[in-house]
Amino acid sequence: MTTPDTPPAANPAANPAASDWWRSAIIEMRPGMIRFRGYAIEELIGRVSFAQMVWLMTRGELPSEAQARLLEAALVAAVDHGPQAPSIAIARMAATCGVGLNNAMASALNVLGDVHGGAGEQAVAMYGAIAARIDGGMPQAAAVAGGLDEAIERYGKFVPGFGHRFHPVDPRAPRLLALVDEAARDGVVSGRFAAMVRALEDELAARKKGRRIPLNIDGATAVIHAELGFPAPLARGLFCLSRSVGILAHAWEQTQQGGRNKGPLPRDLLWTYDGPAARPVPGA
Repeated sequence: MTTPDTPPAANPAANPAASDWWRSAIIEMRPGMIRFRGYAIEELIGRVSFAQMVWLMTRGELPSEAQARLLEAALVAAVDHGPQAPSIAIARMAATCGVGLNNAMASALNVLGDVHGGAGEQAVAMYGAIAARIDGGMPQAAAVAGGLDEAIERYGKFVPGFGHRFHPVDPRAPRLLALVDEAARDGVVSGRFAAMVRALEDELAARKKGRRIPLNIDGATAVIHAELGFPAPLARGLFCLSRSVGILAHAWEQTQQGGRNKGPLPRDLLWTYDGPAARPVPGA
């Protein structure tokens, strides 16, 4: 007989059907013990950074400090881009509807899809396709052109990772590329993807008759994720993790500012109506 104070069975084999319902190599937990990928939580606390913990949880091993610094740079760079970004605007609107921070954050994170939030994943996939061509013996110029054509066919005219509707040059991208170059000189990463995006910029400029379409934040963080060996789908997850910081900050700020039911436009600005003209209801 058990009581409310009786701890659960410490031996997983005590009930194999229950213990095998979920299987995970991420966490082992029993009364008085928590281990992530084999490491005791009390030994990780205070010894590893949050970026190192993200790596451990998603990749299975602890990164070097240099690898973690590069990942952290990408996470820091993408935290926010203001209320003109749909995810941030949604977080603020949700906060004025009387919901909690978790609801506002969930509402915002749910719009990080292929168009708003997916470019980093798409860029990593494009870089990987180009790298596969090069590894297969194709000259870099041909590989870059072929990978670019494939990306345009798949994603449309907006090449993932390049160009920005607000910034002629995205101020975050050059700094991130400089950090990749530094890491490559130190042997932390290969630097092949940094060289690749520069070749992609040149190819795009040649196709645009000299008009350069510079790398943006999505393309630059994708370079870091590719250099560090993260699969393309994880790139989107890492962006969501990064942007959630900005989402939280804006939701909290709006909560402090107050406001009720704020929509996407001030109430004295109305949308364009292009439906039928005013008409009577039949029989009225």
